Amino acid sequence: MPLSDIRIGARFAHAAVLALLLSAGAAAAQTWPSRPLSIVVPFPPGGTTDVLARAIGQELAKSLGQPVIVDNKPGAGATLGAAQVAKAKPDGYTLMMGAVHHTIATSVYRKLPYDFAKDFAPITTVALVPNVLVVNPAVPAKNVRELIALAKANPGKLAYGSNGQGTLQHLIGAQFERAAGVQMLHVPYKGSGPLVNDLLGGQVAMSFDTVTPVLGHIQAGKLRALAVTTARRSAALPDVPTLDEAGLKGFDMGTWFGLLAPAATPKDIVERLHSEVTKIINAPEFRKRLQEIGAEPIGNTPGQMAQQIRDDTEKFARLVKEANVAIE
Repeated sequence: MPLSDIRIGARFAHAAVLALLLSAGAAAAQTWPSRPLSIVVPFPPGGTTDVLARAIGQELAKSLGQPVIVDNKPGAGATLGAAQVAKAKPDGYTLMMGAVHHTIATSVYRKLPYDFAKDFAPITTVALVPNVLVVNPAVPAKNVRELIALAKANPGKLAYGSNGQGTLQHLIGAQFERAAGVQMLHVPYKGSGPLVNDLLGGQVAMSFDTVTPVLGHIQAGKLRALAVTTARRSAALPDVPTLDEAGLKGFDMGTWFGLLAPAATPKDIVERLHSEVTKIINAPEFRKRLQEIGAEPIGNTPGQMAQQIRDDTEKFARLVKEANVAIE
């Protein structure tokens, strides 16, 4: 057989295989979902990531006609759960409720088993939740000025908890120390659930957690809110000033949470997930539900979320370097 005929045959064979793979992918997208989905939460139960994942999962199960299981995989500043999803089969059945923490981890951890910008397919940002500086009522400070004075009088002794090394709470604490000219003790937890328990028990004096897990305790008088960390006040805590208003000018940090899939997930499935999840987010009752827990609904496009990830990764790289935060 002439060499030219062999080459032509090889091209036809390659084209046939490619067509078969594409048709198989299209068929999979058309029959999806045919079994339960899981949303990996890289934190323990009880924190904002977990609350939002369960709220979305409950509604998504109704619209897709399949159970949606929330799978908590805490550890290493939310990177263990992220690594699991990055390596999962990209078939639309394994998702992750990610957060701004993952854009910080890119700079904080010297080695990660995944690339957050490349190994995930953004679906939509679900919500933005302000962080709030809260103290145990036993702490004598009634405002930020008094807290700074207390920290200066007790260098390295005032303990603040975060929901993990390299998370936004950790970075907010480091930025607070720099801006206020104080030295505090950082105590990392695996998530907001165990952190809030110790905060209520007085094992740590304060935290910069998101509004959601501490809102009820603030309202019940079990925790004292001194300031929110975003540029605007929280609608859930309208009487609590911002750190900027309290004297730390230019302070503006909040936590976003969003749904992602492994990078090679078929485009049709990503588009379907985006359509279903944004319908949920934009439903009046669901928006009201989010606002009641201190969350501001978003529901942007996959492209907008991807840009948000790129922008925040770049921004936090600078802040991490300034704060000298690094983890092996």
